Amino acid sequence: MSYSKIQRWSYSVPAALLLMAPFDILTSLAMDIYLPIVPVMPRALGTTPAVIQLTLSLYMLVLGTGQVVFGPISDIVGRRPVLIGGAALFAASSFLLAAISSAPLFVVLRLLQAVGASAALVATFATVRDVYAGRPESSTIYSLLGSILSLVPALGPITGALIADRFGWRAIFLVLGLLSVAAFFNAGMRWHETRPAVTAKIAVRPILTSFPFWVYTAGFSAAMGAFFVFFSTAPRILIDRAGFSGVGFSVAFATVALVMIVTAPFAKRFVIGWGTAGSLARGMATLLLGAALLAFGELFLQPSFGSFVVPMWIIAIGIVLTTAVTANGALDGFGDTAGTAVAFYFCVESIIVGFAGTFFVILLGGDSAWPLAGYVCATALTTLAGLRLLRKPA
Repeated sequence: MSYSKIQRWSYSVPAALLLMAPFDILTSLAMDIYLPIVPVMPRALGTTPAVIQLTLSLYMLVLGTGQVVFGPISDIVGRRPVLIGGAALFAASSFLLAAISSAPLFVVLRLLQAVGASAALVATFATVRDVYAGRPESSTIYSLLGSILSLVPALGPITGALIADRFGWRAIFLVLGLLSVAAFFNAGMRWHETRPAVTAKIAVRPILTSFPFWVYTAGFSAAMGAFFVFFSTAPRILIDRAGFSGVGFSVAFATVALVMIVTAPFAKRFVIGWGTAGSLARGMATLLLGAALLAFGELFLQPSFGSFVVPMWIIAIGIVLTTAVTANGALDGFGDTAGTAVAFYFCVESIIVGFAGTFFVILLGGDSAWPLAGYVCATALTTLAGLRLLRKPA
């Protein structure tokens, strides 16, 4: 394999991070900054809460499934064209979202925004693999990108609430557009092509027929889906039912992300002690404990910070324990096909989260804790059953 083109990428780790991080951040920010205005969007667009829920679900689904499309495309045409094209589409759709008042067009533009985000995200992480594979800087890059990204759920809703309170909901999408334009021009000047001259052959069947892949991907879906259902229901529970202001909701929401940030540094110690399978099992058990507390609060308490957010702190700890090991468990043993395996890992997770998460929200109602408790119980118990089968000797 020839890596002649990669030699052009000579940035230091801080410089590379400043170049890559904006695309990683914008992908998540487009979801989190939007949350405080979810309750007002049905009235603003003359539609129903179900349609607004669709804008959340479609974004999540397209973000994941798009990687399976754009990953191979980036292997053929290069990382830079996919990144630049994705950033341009994200920027254009963001500006149009700030300008329209049609609910169907709003859904379509959110879908296009997710397509752009998916392309930029896969090009970013493909570039990390191209440049830093086998080098000690790789762990630093991944760690720093993860640490930066963990701040987005904490700061995104607060930022969105402050912008919407002062300038209106359209300003949120205008800000996303301006930030993406800045990232677009920065990448246009400095993002050199890194695609290897020869890429590994794509092999899908060994991935999709691997039972460990499905068990650990199910665990990843349980963890990430819990967060998805939480931010899908939290605005209606805390703002509509509990009477939180937009800023108050954002602060409450941010505490969940802060619990994840505080827990993350301890995850490595737990994994060393419990192992990969043991950490996944304990992560699922922690999710189930949080779901039980949510059910108790829904049955016997009024909607409040204590009945809804505090149990989510427990679930947040389970998310950290789970996501610390699921990638290694799902991708172990694929060698040269690791890039394809990563794409399918995120794609399958997005499909499960998007469809199953939305199903529980629609079935059980998005203004209670039941969708979150139901989703966690269904996916965590399924993962534990698969883990038990995985541990049985052949």
